Amino acid sequence: MKYLVMCEGPNELEIIRMLLEHDKLVFSEDDLLNLVPYHARQIGNNAAVKTALNLYPGDVQVLRIGDKLSDELKIPRAYKSKIKDIKKYCTKPELEMLLIISENMDSKFEKVKSKISPKTFSKENVIYNRMRYDNSTAFYRDYYGERIDLLVESIKRYKQLKGKHQKDERYLADLLK
Repeated sequence: MKYLVMCEGPNELEIIRMLLEHDKLVFSEDDLLNLVPYHARQIGNNAAVKTALNLYPGDVQVLRIGDKLSDELKIPRAYKSKIKDIKKYCTKPELEMLLIISENMDSKFEKVKSKISPKTFSKENVIYNRMRYDNSTAFYRDYYGERIDLLVESIKRYKQLKGKHQKDERYLADLLK
C-alpha cells in the first residue's frame, strides 16, 4: 500500500517536503504514491494525482493535510476500490501557528487571537534573517530549512497547546517519528 499525501496549500506541502528530506516522518518518499506529496484538495480536479493513481496498481491510503478540511474528499468512481482509507491531519487555525510557537509568541498571540488571525499576527511579528513573514513557501524553507528540529518541536508543541480537534482529525505531530 502507498500513501497519497494531499496538502491543502503550498506551505503545507513545503513543510511536508522538509520533514521528508530530513527523515522525520513515519513514512519515507518510497512509501508515497509516485514518490511525492501533492498540493491538492480534491482528486477529481488534479491531473497529477489521477495519473499517479492510474499508474499504481495497488491500494492507496489518503493523508489529507491542511487547516480547513471541512470539505469532504470526493473519490471518483474509478478510484473507489483502490482507496482504502482517508485520514485528516489538521493544522487549524492556520499553519502560521507553527511560526508563532517557534518564536515563543504563543502567549502573546493568545491575548489578541480574538481580534487577529495567526497569519496577520505572523506578518506583523515574525522576522527571520531581516525578512518579515510574507506567507511564502520560500519563507518557510528559509526559516525551518536549517532548523528542522525547531520545526519538529513546534509541531509537537502545537499538539500539546491545541487540545482536541474533531474526532476524525489528527495532528501533524501524529505523522512524526
